[in-house]
Amino acid sequence: METAGKVIKCKAAVAWEAGKPLSIEEVEVAPPQAMEVRVKILYTSLCHTDVYFWEAKGQTPVFPRIFGHEAGGIIESVGEGVTDVAPGDHVLPVFTGECKECPHCKSAESNMCDLLRINTDRGVMIGDGKSRFSINGKPIYHFVGTSTFSEYTVMHVGCVAKINPEAPLDKVCILSCGISTGLGATINVAKPPKGSTVAIFGLGAVGLAAAEGARIAGASRIIGVDLNPSRFEEARKFGCTEFVNPKDHNKPVQQVLAEMTNGGVDRSVECTGNINAMIQAFECVHDGWGVAVLVGVPHKDAEFKTHPMNFLNERTLKGTFFGNYKPRTDLPNVVELYMKKELEVEKFITHSVPFAEINKAFDLMAKGEGIRCIIRMEN
Repeated sequence: METAGKVIKCKAAVAWEAGKPLSIEEVEVAPPQAMEVRVKILYTSLCHTDVYFWEAKGQTPVFPRIFGHEAGGIIESVGEGVTDVAPGDHVLPVFTGECKECPHCKSAESNMCDLLRINTDRGVMIGDGKSRFSINGKPIYHFVGTSTFSEYTVMHVGCVAKINPEAPLDKVCILSCGISTGLGATINVAKPPKGSTVAIFGLGAVGLAAAEGARIAGASRIIGVDLNPSRFEEARKFGCTEFVNPKDHNKPVQQVLAEMTNGGVDRSVECTGNINAMIQAFECVHDGWGVAVLVGVPHKDAEFKTHPMNFLNERTLKGTFFGNYKPRTDLPNVVELYMKKELEVEKFITHSVPFAEINKAFDLMAKGEGIRCIIRMEN
């Protein structure tokens, strides 16, 4: 590409301060340095994590910043030492990475790369501690190594998954974060046997993806647990067969589920991050073989309390990060699940807006409307 090695001027949605609407600005995007790639973003999507750090109520505020981490794009140019991808390759950016060298990357059991695992406080590139974005010479900070709310962005090569160029980027872009997190939590970690009973706590995008994972695995009963009954009808499309609203009962929800399932569910997946829901998700699984998987991120001061007998009675509690998928190794296979029509992605996409109207996506999420909103960079 003729832009290789040069600064690119393009549009980006900049968050100047916490909680204020994003502003479309012309930014300068520096060329990629060693082990980095510059990506032309075609489609991006808003995830709850972007909103959480944009509000910056409970963490270190890093502004001005370019948010965005769920996206699809094409490699524009590559920095020195990059051999895995080339200009023109179709990629999904990922908020965590896979260096392929550290003990975690070399372990078949972990996807928590030592070098590139998520760091929400860092607003610069890992190689030289500088930002690749600027306006009038002043740095604009990165977010989780991706910053996809920009027409061009620079990332470490370990944070891009090269995918099938036939896959439509306006659909598979949502696989780069929340959908894979929920799907993998069920398929890779809970591993429900065919015909089993699965409870899903929280029916947002991640919970619906966890339900989709249970559907793909062949679960016979998928019980959705949520305080918002307006989500129940939609959740049927993702395989949920029945629902529990804890507000409708005057006894603990784990007791309600145990009575519905002759002693407890076979698997549960917790997708809210609410500490009480986490405890309920563990205590509702059947003794002898039940497995509970925690996906939601709790409040920093939360403590998990349960009686040790729950473990001694052969219940298992597991945690997961990004559905236990290694980004570069495994995401291309998730895209293939979609290409083979085993995984249905379209039903997660409820809205679409042009890049100029990106703040509409924030408004939709604030109102709890829809599941995923695609932001089209080009029109």
